[in-house]
Amino acid sequence: MRARRGQKAILAARKAFDEGPWRKTTAQDRGKFLFKIGDLIRANAKALAELEVRNMGKPLAEAEYDVADAANCFEFYGGLATKLHGETMSVPANSLSFVVREPVGVCGQIIPWNYPLLMAAWKLAPALAAGCTVVLKPSELTPLTALELAKLILEAGLPAGVVNIVTGPGKDAGEELAESPLVDKIAFTGGTVTGRKIAIAATGNLKKTTLELGGKNPNIVFADADFESAVDGALFAAFANQGEVCSAGSRLLVEKSIHKKFVAAMLAKIPKIKLGHGLTPGVKMGPLVSAAHREKVEAYIAIGKKEAKLVCGGGRPKGLEAGNFVEPTIFDDATPSMRIAREEIFGPVMTVIPFKDENEAVRIANDSDYGLAAGVWTLNVNRGIRVLKELRAGITWLNTYHPTFNEMPWGGYKQSGNGRELGLYGIQAYLETKQININLDEAPLGWY
Repeated sequence: MRARRGQKAILAARKAFDEGPWRKTTAQDRGKFLFKIGDLIRANAKALAELEVRNMGKPLAEAEYDVADAANCFEFYGGLATKLHGETMSVPANSLSFVVREPVGVCGQIIPWNYPLLMAAWKLAPALAAGCTVVLKPSELTPLTALELAKLILEAGLPAGVVNIVTGPGKDAGEELAESPLVDKIAFTGGTVTGRKIAIAATGNLKKTTLELGGKNPNIVFADADFESAVDGALFAAFANQGEVCSAGSRLLVEKSIHKKFVAAMLAKIPKIKLGHGLTPGVKMGPLVSAAHREKVEAYIAIGKKEAKLVCGGGRPKGLEAGNFVEPTIFDDATPSMRIAREEIFGPVMTVIPFKDENEAVRIANDSDYGLAAGVWTLNVNRGIRVLKELRAGITWLNTYHPTFNEMPWGGYKQSGNGRELGLYGIQAYLETKQININLDEAPLGWY
């Protein structure tokens, strides 16, 4: 039944693109629809934020930020819809030759459970601005806010079939989108293992693919950094959203001369990270998304106890044992070869690796199969820029960590995926490039 429902959604999107009005809707009107969706998200912000907490587990303050940013995303691409342009080219013939950009077609979009509403916005907004139709599959663990967003999209008045939401596990609904010859593009955010499977499935009709995958991201602290800012930033990098972030700064690289002092300062702040229900005032960390995921994180913690020095956390917080909670966990004196320093844990687990100088920091940071994000903390701007340029990662920060902007491209190097989302780059992924040549010579070619 689920597969048939997926096929029905794909056919609806296909019809809306091939026969329906969306592809022929003016860019200005597409933009107006997106602005209306943004307005509706803002009008329902309180309810959406509370639903997101219950949906995924994150603290309310983070959910409120996600809701606001989702509205911003629709508004950004609403404005961009009328800014798409081609170009004219001079060619060695009497010809008017120019390039136009056209929508790719039907797009299958698969989003993860860690930012359910925001990831829906990241996928839907650029595709709709470009003139594509979509079939969106939220995670089976966190479908609620995507379904609420679907109601707002209906309220905004988009034509039937332009946006379709299909729920269900990736093995059924996700595979169907990736394999269907009626789908022109697949966009996926999630784990690298699943991303490989989607890339293989997409070769059936050589779909265009955008894959935003995993990360094991280095956060480098030099001795000349603003100490207090770096301590707070290191904790936020690793433990925001319970560490369930593809760009989390889970590998903390600290210069040896301040290593012990820095770890001690982090440990002094750990008690301020209040765990509990995301709607409880003052909570800074909620539960993990599911019992199965908690067990996966706990399995990595067990591995870490055999590899490095556990200096805090590692268990379930007292009084919250019945929930999917894991304490903020820090392993110290790790080495780059350890599993906890190489594999994505996707939970509140930080691995601290000391380094002696800039060259070693860069070498350790780049010694990874991933290349999504990286941070550098130093008051020496020359050093900061020099190191950022050396890091093989698609998203980098100097003296901060995690700020994300709709205007800037998001994506990674190596096994962190291919393509980019957000910004001008994000909409390019939903556009085809066509050349048009108009012969201005009236005489026949004379070839025969």
